[in-house]
Amino acid sequence: MNNSIEISAKSAEKFGQQVVSWYHQQGRKHLPWQQDKTPYRVWISEIMLQQTQVATVIPYYQRFMESFPTITDLANADEDVVLHHWTGLGYYARARNLHKAAKIMTENYAGNFPIDIDEVIALPGIGRSTAGAILSLSLKQHHPILDGNVKRVLARSYLVEGYNGLSKFDKALWQLSEQLTPAIETDNFNQAMMDLGATVCTRSKPSCELCPVEQSCLAKAGDQQMNFPQKKPKKTLPIKKTIMVIPRISNERSHKVLMEKRPPAGIWGGLWCFHEIDELTEMDDLLANLSLKALSFEQHEEFRHTFSHFHLDITPVVADCRELDYTEIDTTKINEPNQHKWYDLHLGESVGLAASTQKLLTLLST
Repeated sequence: MNNSIEISAKSAEKFGQQVVSWYHQQGRKHLPWQQDKTPYRVWISEIMLQQTQVATVIPYYQRFMESFPTITDLANADEDVVLHHWTGLGYYARARNLHKAAKIMTENYAGNFPIDIDEVIALPGIGRSTAGAILSLSLKQHHPILDGNVKRVLARSYLVEGYNGLSKFDKALWQLSEQLTPAIETDNFNQAMMDLGATVCTRSKPSCELCPVEQSCLAKAGDQQMNFPQKKPKKTLPIKKTIMVIPRISNERSHKVLMEKRPPAGIWGGLWCFHEIDELTEMDDLLANLSLKALSFEQHEEFRHTFSHFHLDITPVVADCRELDYTEIDTTKINEPNQHKWYDLHLGESVGLAASTQKLLTLLST
């Protein structure tokens, strides 16, 4: 695969002019993060928009900015509160990295966003493309970008072989982006490239007749739009199984269920989830370790949650419990109290919940 593509200065200039002209006529300019642009506001939007559609992001973004209007506000917030604002967006490492980066900026940059691209890239959760987008969109700095939408536009325009994640493919596209990104109106060009990929040069059924670079697009000329970018070879995802135990205590005052906080790293890191076991025979020991005894339990229908690298088939088991008296408790087995929480189904709480947890809470509330 030879993806080395050299573009003349004249061709690059024409491409840039066509894209920027399209932006002024057709580009999106009224999204919440496009108003009162600052590096902080653009940063939050860029992170939220990774792997997530604009329509989904808008209400999350608005709530997030209302709660954390400054970097310092975000840094000083409790992690559970930050994750609660992210519940439902998925890819929760994004939220944890936002929180970590805000703390670093508060400590090292007096609560300001750094304006040097290398310093921005050094922050947790920010790569080269995101850093370039933040600094170009908010401060008009001259940096190329290469998110998934931009990759699709460039791969089709210049017939770049390969698929997302393949190093040779990404390297070739970075070279293209560097050559094509104009020094003047970099912000409008970068925004336009993202908009084109999102609204015109879409994954399926691209609207080529609306594209400003239709006449020079090599994929369009050969009717090969659907062949670029190429599809990543599919892997069959393995299937894992788990039983989620939902200890519940109900009385006249409350209906509460017990959750545990996951470790910071790994699946559902830092989120509140239900306890997991491999076999139903393990449930009594689990409950005993939690100073609980099951009075009855009900097994619900299995459902599937899919991660990027495996399927997880979850069988929920609701265990109606009573708390053990002190004399019944083996004190050597009590877990750390700050890793467990009684969640009141009637009140709800501002904590970060895994998608599976939220689904099960909905089940319990119906």
